[in-house]
Amino acid sequence: MSYPQSLFKNSRLLLGTAQYPSPKLMQQAINTAQPAMVTVSLRRQGSIAGGAEFWDLVKQTGVPVLPNTAGCRTVKEAITVAQMSREVFATELVKLEVTGDDYNLQPDPFALLEATTELINQGFKVLPYSTDDLVLCQRLVEAGCQVVMPWGAPIGSGKGLLNPYALKTLRARLPDVHLIVDAGIGSPSHACQAMELGFDAVLLNTAVSQAADPVRMAGAFRQAVQAGRDAYLAGQMQSRETASPSTPVLGTPFWQQS
Repeated sequence: MSYPQSLFKNSRLLLGTAQYPSPKLMQQAINTAQPAMVTVSLRRQGSIAGGAEFWDLVKQTGVPVLPNTAGCRTVKEAITVAQMSREVFATELVKLEVTGDDYNLQPDPFALLEATTELINQGFKVLPYSTDDLVLCQRLVEAGCQVVMPWGAPIGSGKGLLNPYALKTLRARLPDVHLIVDAGIGSPSHACQAMELGFDAVLLNTAVSQAADPVRMAGAFRQAVQAGRDAYLAGQMQSRETASPSTPVLGTPFWQQS
C-alpha cells in the first residue's frame, strides 16, 4: 500500500504526545487509542522525562511517528526543525506548522506555503497544518501535498468544528486529496462529526491528554472515529424540513367511531 493510503491502514485517528500528566499515562493512552500515528516535537522530545525515557515509551507502542514543527514562526525555523527531525526520527514525513498569530496560534498561510514548497523540493512528504481556507489548501495541493490538515478550531480550544460549511467545501472541492481535521477537537462527538463529513482522519491531543481519565478518553475517541467513518461509508439519510413516518400507514387498520 503506497503513501498516503498506508497512513490509514490500521486507524484513522492520529494522536499527539504533549501535556499528559505523566509519560506512562501517555503510553497507556496511545496503546488504548491504537492510532495510525503519534505526533512528536523535536524540542519537546528533548525536554520531557529527560528525552530518552519519553522516546523509549513512544517506541515501545510500535506506533509510527509523525514529527511536527510546533512552535516555529518563520520559514527558516520550520525548515531547520524539519531537517533535524528527519535525521532524529528517520522519516521523510513531517507535520508542518508555521504559527502566524500568537493569540489563536493561527497558521501563517504565506510562510506555510513557502516552507511547504521548499521541503517538498527537499524530498519531504509534507502534511501542512492550515486553516480551512479553500484557496490556501488548493495551493498546498498544487505545491505537491497529498495530505492537507485544516483546523476545526484553534489549537487547544476544544470548540469542535467551527465552520462545517468550509470543511464540507474542502471535501467536495478536493475529492482526491487526503484531508485530516487537525486542532480544536474537544469531544468524541466532534471527531465523529468530522468523519461523517468524509474526512480521512482526525488528529487531536489536548482532548485526551487533559481529560480526567486520558486512557478512557483515548478509547472513546477511537470508537467515535470508527463510528463516524462507518456512518459516512454507509450513506447517511438526508435531513428534511417535514416529518416522514418511519412506519408505513398504507394498509394499516383503523377504527372509526359511529
